[in-house]
Amino acid sequence: MKDPIQDLGGFIRQQREKSAISVRKLAENAGISNPYLSQIERGLRKPSAEILKSLANALSIRAEYLYEKAGLLDGEADGQTVAEAIESDLRLTKPQKQALTRVYESFISAQKEQQ
Repeated sequence: MKDPIQDLGGFIRQQREKSAISVRKLAENAGISNPYLSQIERGLRKPSAEILKSLANALSIRAEYLYEKAGLLDGEADGQTVAEAIESDLRLTKPQKQALTRVYESFISAQKEQQ
């Protein structure tokens, strides 16, 4: 079983690399030290919710997503699954809903296979 703190750190590192931001720049933007960010990315430190929020803002992602990765929130924090959200969106046609659901499920399956 994977350690959620290491998973969180790896995820933060992936997001930083996707955004082409250095450790130094992300740390500066989040208001934390370089060594502390490095320890988070390596899974050596468990950041507080406040630090996660700062990192999420600096990475331009939703803080709730990092909270989920850290185990602070369930994946269905708002009480609605992704599939339910797609199904309940009145702006989408039935074929669009089916296509989105299939794409989402394929992403989840691929992620599970990588773990």
